[in-house]
Amino acid sequence: MKAILYIGHGTRSKKGAGEAKSFVQRVMDRINVPIQEISFLELTDPLIAEGFARCVERGATEITVVPLFLLAAGHIKKDIPMVLGSLQEKYPQINIAVKDPFGVQESIIDGVAELVFARADGVGPMDQLLIVGRGSSDPAIHADFSAIAEGLKARLGIGHAAVCFLAAAKPTFDEGLEAITQKPGSRVIVVPYLLFSGLLMGEIDQKVSRVKRQGREIIHTSPLSSHQIIEDLVIARVFE
Repeated sequence: MKAILYIGHGTRSKKGAGEAKSFVQRVMDRINVPIQEISFLELTDPLIAEGFARCVERGATEITVVPLFLLAAGHIKKDIPMVLGSLQEKYPQINIAVKDPFGVQESIIDGVAELVFARADGVGPMDQLLIVGRGSSDPAIHADFSAIAEGLKARLGIGHAAVCFLAAAKPTFDEGLEAITQKPGSRVIVVPYLLFSGLLMGEIDQKVSRVKRQGREIIHTSPLSSHQIIEDLVIARVFE
């Protein structure tokens, strides 16, 4: 019997965990597969091993693993395969198929541009964009974010889009925020390239609010899962 195991990153934030679980439940409601379970890599229960075991207990013989990750970095390339490898040894009778993360897709960039337009109530050529990634030591992440920045510049018709990271890569969010607020121009639009709310989103909100109190016009968009395109892409991944 077929099953689907969704894997999120996990967070210490109850709000972020709740958003992720609600998101997956909406996806589950749109897919006609009897066995579907959610799990997380870390910080949030159930972890991957528990979600996998629930699938097996419910009669699964084939498990499709759907990582809820935007880009391929260390978690996708190392951490999740390590956990699934140990589970394959424990359950050799189970056929495991792992789907790719979302990657840099035109449809996602379209969706992010729509989030920016909606939050900013229109965008002008003097507006400046700061894209904030989670961060990774994987050098491929920088190439991915360069493509994302160029795609958003083209769609929004703005002249400047910078990228920074919350951890494990440079420039940091503090550095990126400092640099972009020193540039002449209109508004600063911060785009958190994150799927769900959580502690990282809270950090962005606090620092954007601090800059706003200093008199600079600055706003930020919501997490990407607030756009319907992400839900649609997860469903498309399942049936590829």
